[in-house]
Amino acid sequence: MQAFLKTGKSTAGSGEKVQGAPAERRKPPAPWVEKYRPRNVDDVVEQSEVVAVLRKCVEGGDLPNMLLYGPPGTGKTSTILAAGRQIFGDMFKDRILELNASDERGINVVRTKIKNFSQLSASSVRPDGRPCPPFKIIILDEADSMTHAAQSALRRTMEKESRSTRFCLICNYVSRIIVPITSRCSKFRFKALGDDKVIARLQHICEMEGVKIEEDAYKSIVKISGGDLRRAITTLQSCYRLKGPEHVINTADLFEMSGVIPDYYLDDYLEVCRSGNYERLEQFVREIGFSAYSVGQMMEQFVEYIVHHPGLNDPQKAKICDKLGECCFRLQDGGSEYLQIMDLGCCIILALK
Repeated sequence: MQAFLKTGKSTAGSGEKVQGAPAERRKPPAPWVEKYRPRNVDDVVEQSEVVAVLRKCVEGGDLPNMLLYGPPGTGKTSTILAAGRQIFGDMFKDRILELNASDERGINVVRTKIKNFSQLSASSVRPDGRPCPPFKIIILDEADSMTHAAQSALRRTMEKESRSTRFCLICNYVSRIIVPITSRCSKFRFKALGDDKVIARLQHICEMEGVKIEEDAYKSIVKISGGDLRRAITTLQSCYRLKGPEHVINTADLFEMSGVIPDYYLDDYLEVCRSGNYERLEQFVREIGFSAYSVGQMMEQFVEYIVHHPGLNDPQKAKICDKLGECCFRLQDGGSEYLQIMDLGCCIILALK
């Protein structure tokens, strides 16, 4: 302070520490989903047909309007972002507009934000003089949540700005996209990832991050994720952060983290229903409530459990699955978890008589 009063200059750059100066902030650790996201098209897992087509498009420096659809966590968004990085390089952020379900995407956004971006001209030369494709890419993630009015307005924009803009629509259900848009796009279906591909990717991440995990736990992650690689990686990272780097992750840890109900709960529930005792059923349902397990998760697992159960015949499975669908609908509509699981149990008692 005295030096500053004499000279008018700060001593912060002279090697002396200034009292009260804020310490350097460390960057928070990145989610593994983003850290290990593919940086080029060849890194995309499993989708060999889609990768082969996009590789040719990247080499030619051109893309058609595309519609990517399939289950969640199969690499749809990662694929188009990786293709965009390869095509545009350092100009990636300037040439790509990405909108997802968290953004407002009604008809007004199509008429303003999307239309204004698509009307911007794109140069065929980069600032350093190298050639660059003269178009931009608009990525509409979860496009099946757009209203029909917004999709109709988007159709006209796709026609008018076809020279300067390419559109990439990403959705889970292609049936929710209007026909005039699907006919203007090249459709690519992304299939659920195979178990071996998911395990290989998880093993690579564990090796890079130094995660200690049992071999059987990989199969448990695959079972929990159901072919969703994003969910598998997130579950692994969450369990690693919770248990610590010295803990060896096992199946019980993964089930605890993901909220999956152990199979013995399903066995006990069916056994109670076989007894035909309604008082035992009510007591068991209360115990499930005290265990804080999600009834929605239980019913989701119970569907597969009933379908593959060797001790039930087809008419019994049909009656139980029909009631399961009805109870799941009521739960999504705000129904009581206690009443729905009791109703399901009563139906199973009658079906097993």
